[in-house]
Amino acid sequence: MSAPRPAAGSGGPHSLHMLPAERWAAWRDGPPDATYEPEGFAADGFVHCTDGEEEMVATANRHYRTDPRAFVVLELDLAAVGAPWRYDDPGRRYPHIYGPLERAGVRSATPLLRAPDGTFRALGERRGA
Repeated sequence: MSAPRPAAGSGGPHSLHMLPAERWAAWRDGPPDATYEPEGFAADGFVHCTDGEEEMVATANRHYRTDPRAFVVLELDLAAVGAPWRYDDPGRRYPHIYGPLERAGVRSATPLLRAPDGTFRALGERRGA
């Protein structure tokens, strides 16, 4: 299990959130004050996050292996996402953010690399938000 580490330049804890690449592009290129709510936010009431790259790849394969879309992983500064967050799981690997995300909380965006059979393999090269 990996604990959140400080995000570069912030000192706050960080976690990872995956989303379809087209959703990230639309949010990134939209109005600067636009917020983001993932698919399922209305039903779940929170944004799902995962601590650690290995755990993120395992989570992606558990839930999205058969989804053919390209995905991106955002590194989030939990202190800057603009909404309260907490761990609801006993292992403290999956923080939940209880509100829409503000772009100021995004530290980097990384493509999630896949094998030809759709299996997620690793995170690609990190790019600043």
